[in-house]
Amino acid sequence: MWFNFRNALFLLGFGLSALTSHLAFAQYPNRTIKIVVPYPAGGGSDTISRPLAQKLTAELGQSVIVDNKGGAGGSIAMEYVAKSAPDGYTLILGLTPQLAANVSLFEKIPYDVQKDFTPITLLADGPYLLVVNPNVPVKNVAELIALAKAKPLELNYATSGNGSGAHLAAELLMSLTQIKMVHAPYKGGAQALSDVLAGHVQVLFTPPVSATQHIQSGKLRALAVTGSHRSAGLPNIPTLSEAGVPGYNSGVWYGVMAPAGTPKEVITRLNQAFIKILKQPDFTALLVSSGIDPIGSSPEELTQFINKETLKWSKIIKAADIKVQ
Repeated sequence: MWFNFRNALFLLGFGLSALTSHLAFAQYPNRTIKIVVPYPAGGGSDTISRPLAQKLTAELGQSVIVDNKGGAGGSIAMEYVAKSAPDGYTLILGLTPQLAANVSLFEKIPYDVQKDFTPITLLADGPYLLVVNPNVPVKNVAELIALAKAKPLELNYATSGNGSGAHLAAELLMSLTQIKMVHAPYKGGAQALSDVLAGHVQVLFTPPVSATQHIQSGKLRALAVTGSHRSAGLPNIPTLSEAGVPGYNSGVWYGVMAPAGTPKEVITRLNQAFIKILKQPDFTALLVSSGIDPIGSSPEELTQFINKETLKWSKIIKAADIKVQ
């Protein structure tokens, strides 16, 4: 009798726990959600993160804020989210470096993409723009390569930091063309752009949205886009492959992740919300005008994509002998 009574109490407790858990999922979200961005405020990532937070606020009925945590190639932000409670209230908007390249770039990083995170969706991808200050005497990629070969290590190129997607894009270009430029890493894209505009640095790899207005005003000269196809917002600018570097293809993609152990119901709710937002014409138009292609995927598809990209970049980084301290 005692055994049966004890079992009954156990089953009752288990049932109540399951019910409480189910109610918590049903009420999700019931407080502010934080999207952590692994770069300082004002950079190209904010082009997606801030409008996305506004859309997600409307879709979920709860406030969604952006928390910029730059530094260490994005590792500070990734570690912060990895150690956050797996409840769906702290997410990471990771980019190519954090989700696929850092593991090969750095000798040691304080997070494991596969073990510490649960995928939600592959949000979007897009190219970088290769631009120069107008005082640099080049008008196309061929002339830039010729100048860099004539004056090795005299041209400086700015990026949003060591190990950033822009850094990888530049290293790939130098590897394929056998040119040598000096890397000028900044703590964020806004600072890099500012110094190129001022003429302190000659060359810049930047998201299209950050540079478009300066290209149109003549303050920057665009030479090429780094992706596999031309940007819809800047259709007259050739790809690097078209401009004389065959086979070149490097861009930046954005994946949304949650801490490992986040309940499946919460992941499904968030995935559905992101997919719905990506289908909204005004948000799609915003991305496209910024040179970014909306995607939207299942969590499983994001996992497969990350695995593929990790392998791709590990080969490129090893071949180019790229190391970040």
